[in-house]
Amino acid sequence: MMDFKPKETDLLVIIDVQRDFLEGGTLAVPDANAILPLIEEVAEKFDNLVVAQDWHPAGHSSFASTHAGKAPFETTDMAYGIQVLWPDHCVQGTPGAELMLPDTLQQRAEAVIRKGYRPEIDSYSAFMENDQKTPTGLGGYMRERGFERAVFVGLALDFCVGFSALDARKMGFEAVVIEAGCRGIAQDSVDEMKAKMLAAGVTLI
Repeated sequence: MMDFKPKETDLLVIIDVQRDFLEGGTLAVPDANAILPLIEEVAEKFDNLVVAQDWHPAGHSSFASTHAGKAPFETTDMAYGIQVLWPDHCVQGTPGAELMLPDTLQQRAEAVIRKGYRPEIDSYSAFMENDQKTPTGLGGYMRERGFERAVFVGLALDFCVGFSALDARKMGFEAVVIEAGCRGIAQDSVDEMKAKMLAAGVTLI
């Protein structure tokens, strides 16, 4: 296990560890199940943690099935820019949306930040929806609680984890991504996101 010592002003942010992103899910991230023991191990080091949860209504605008003639992983133009279209996933109240963390860890979570629940806007980041205008409230939560650094683990490195870390930096927080506690969808997009994170001052360990 890495020798990482959290500070009192650190908040562990566990991103989207949900059934649909794990093995057998509708949007499974390769090798995602391998991070589960490590997340437990990392969480033991932290006094404070929150969990982010994708929470889409049925027929969400980011689902390929909502757009006639479109297939998953194609793109479309939204009011806020280009949007990747996904297989239906993490639909509110379905088994696929369930958090797949141990009960002990879920009980320790001080907040669950739900995102992507507005039908017309997708949300990768745990801080800001994809229009880059609609906050989730996590930034305000961190400020009010006195947290200065967000430490990220979860899924997927090249989307929700990466965009969360970038937004943490934009909001003036320090950001750390523990790579062993993350998995990505595709190597090309992982490499691209890692370059963006390093350029923004995110620490990768």
